[in-house]
Amino acid sequence: MLKFYYAPFSRASALLWLLEEIGAPYETVMIDIRAEGGVPEDYRRIQPNKKVPAIEHDGVVITERAAITIHLADAFPQAGLAPAIGDPLRGPYLTSCVYSDSVFDPCISARAHGLTYGSNDYSFGLFDDMVAYLERRLTAHPYAVGDRFTAADVQLASGIQFTMGMLKILPEKPVFKSYLERIAVRPAFQRARQMDQEAAMKVPFLQKQFAAGRGG
Repeated sequence: MLKFYYAPFSRASALLWLLEEIGAPYETVMIDIRAEGGVPEDYRRIQPNKKVPAIEHDGVVITERAAITIHLADAFPQAGLAPAIGDPLRGPYLTSCVYSDSVFDPCISARAHGLTYGSNDYSFGLFDDMVAYLERRLTAHPYAVGDRFTAADVQLASGIQFTMGMLKILPEKPVFKSYLERIAVRPAFQRARQMDQEAAMKVPFLQKQFAAGRGG
C-alpha cells in the first residue's frame, strides 16, 4: 500500500510526476497547506514540520523529497528510473537526487529573499556556483545523470521549471530551456501537470488566486 501526502502547486508536485512515471497504484491524501489556521497538528505524526510531500509505503513513513525519490525508484525497479547498486552511474544519480534538496533549493530560497552571504557561510554554497554547475552538467549530458532519464530528473526538472519559468529567479539559460523541452514530451509529466492543475482548482486559497488573476 502506497499513500501519498500531497498539495498541488507545491514541492509535492514533483512527487506526483514521479508516481505517474512509476505507474504503481497509490492513494492520494490531500493536505491543504494553505488552509486558514494552517495544517492540523495531527499531521505532524507524518511530517514533523507539517510539510509536503510525504509517503507511507507498506506502513513506513518517509519524508524529504530526496529520500522519497530514492526509495520509490528503488522500490519499483521495473520503472527503470534508478541505476542499480554497482552501476557506475549510481553515485552520480544519488548526488543529483540530493543536490536538488540540499543545494539547488536553498540557493534559490536565499536568492529569493535577498540573502547576502559568503560561500563558507552556509553548507549549500553560492547561487552562481550552483547555476554554473547545472549549466556544465546539462551541457555535457542530456539528462541529470547522463544519457538516460532517471528519477533525479524529476526533481531537477521540476525545480528548474518552477524557478526559471514562474519565480524568474533562475536565469533563462538555453541549456535549461532545451532540457525542459526534452522533459515536456514525457506522457507522465503531461499527466501529472494536468492532475496538479485540476487539484489546484479545488483549493480555496488557490481558487481566490486564480479568480484575482482572471479579474486583473
